[in-house]
Amino acid sequence: QVQLVESGGGLVQAGGSLRLSCAVSGSIFSIKTMGWYRQGPGKQRELVAGFTTDGSTKYADSVKGRFTISRDNAKNTVFLQMNSLKPEDTAVYYCNVVTMRYQVGLFPYWGQGTQVTVFS
Repeated sequence: QVQLVESGGGLVQAGGSLRLSCAVSGSIFSIKTMGWYRQGPGKQRELVAGFTTDGSTKYADSVKGRFTISRDNAKNTVFLQMNSLKPEDTAVYYCNVVTMRYQVGLFPYWGQGTQVTVFS
């Protein structure tokens, strides 16, 4: 089992910045990938940024150059630094990890979500 606790969302003016945090606990040794997703009003959930199995990072085209994913392994925390925010970044942001579960295979866990609202 893995538990994810997110924080850092809020209301910000366009052009501003926010940093999201995701504290990870539990069976950390089983984690294969980690990332941030978002779901805007009336939209499907989409990958924003993530670490792949080899530790490299990937970003949605819409956030490249503005968002940065990072992690503090000592604190088991994943961050999403969001700069130059735009109204279209408004969404609920979810932390995600994918683990390898015995006899199950790859299994995703999701945080509770944190609202990010960008106003112009």
